[in-house]
Amino acid sequence: MNTDNLNVAELVLEPADNNRLNLLCGPYDDNLKHIERRLLVDISYRQNLFKVAGPDVNVAAASDILRQLFQLTGGGRQQAAAITPEQVHLTISENFDIQYQDDNVSTGDFSLKTKKGLIKARNPNQASYVANVLRHDVCFGVGPAGTGKTYLAVACAVDALESGQVKRIVLTRPAVEAGEKLGFLPGDLAQKVDPYLRPLYDALFEMLGFEKVEKYLERGVIEIAPLAYMRGRTLNDAFIILDESQNTTTEQMKMFLTRIGFSAKAVITGDITQVDLPRGQYSGLKHAIDVLSDVNEISFNFFNAKDVVRHPIVQRIVQAYEAHEAEKLQGKAD
Repeated sequence: MNTDNLNVAELVLEPADNNRLNLLCGPYDDNLKHIERRLLVDISYRQNLFKVAGPDVNVAAASDILRQLFQLTGGGRQQAAAITPEQVHLTISENFDIQYQDDNVSTGDFSLKTKKGLIKARNPNQASYVANVLRHDVCFGVGPAGTGKTYLAVACAVDALESGQVKRIVLTRPAVEAGEKLGFLPGDLAQKVDPYLRPLYDALFEMLGFEKVEKYLERGVIEIAPLAYMRGRTLNDAFIILDESQNTTTEQMKMFLTRIGFSAKAVITGDITQVDLPRGQYSGLKHAIDVLSDVNEISFNFFNAKDVVRHPIVQRIVQAYEAHEAEKLQGKAD
C-alpha cells in the first residue's frame, strides 16, 4: 500500500472489557487481519484504543465495522460472545462496497511476491486483471492462450497463501479433452487428473519450488479437486482456480460458483474460442458471461491478441484466427 496521503483515525471501544476485546480481535488477531486485507488498511491497538490507517473511505468503513463487531461481542444478558470469520465477512460485505482504488493497484505499480521473486503485470490488461482478483471474491479471466490468465491467477493464489489470507489452494479443471472418463485412466484420483492440471502445476513449481509444492500436496494445503467431484462441498478459507472453464457445462459452472464459502476467493479462466464440449452443448463460461455480467461484486476481464505475452508468433496466430472468425461472421451477416 502506498503510505503517502493516508488518513489515520482513532477510536475508543467501550466498555474497556479485555475479554470482549480479545473476542473482537480473534485468535492471533485474525479478525483484524481479515479487515486489513479486505479494506486495505492497517489496524493497531493498545487496550481499547484502536488506530486505523489507510485511504479515507476505507478508514471510515473499517472504523464502523470495528464498532459493529465489538457490539456483537456483548452477546445476550451481557455474556461475551466470540466473533466468527463468517460474521466478519458479512459485516464487511454489508458495510463496504469494494469500489475503492488503491493507488498502487490503480497505477499498475504493484507486484506479487513468490519464492522465485516478484511477479509484475506486463501490460495494462494484466494489471487490471490482477487488481480485480485482489478486489473481488469472484473474478473471470477470459481470453486467448498466452495472455497470462492462469499464470497470474496462480501467482495471486500463492501470494494469498503465503501471506496467510487463505489456508489452502484448490485447483480444478474440467477433464474433457482426452475424450475418456477419468475412471479409465491409470493411477489414483490425483494421478488421473494430473495431466489436465499440468499448466497449474508448472506455475506452482515455478513460484514455490518442487519440494514445497509436494509438501503442500501431502498436507492438503494444495488440493486437487476434479470439477465432477466438487458437488455438495463448501469451500471456506480457500483460493479456488477453475481453469479451462469454457469446457464446463452450464450446470457445472453454476455448481462450481455455488461452492464458494466464507473467506474464499475464486478465479475462473477460459477461452471461449476453444470450446471442446460435444456439439450442441453450450459452454458454461459463455452462459456465465451472459447471466452474471450485471452482478457488481463479480469481475469480468477480457483479453485479446495484443495481450499475448508468449513468443511473438503466438500473438500473430491469435490475430489471424480472430480475423478469420470476424470474416465468417461478416459473411453470415451478408
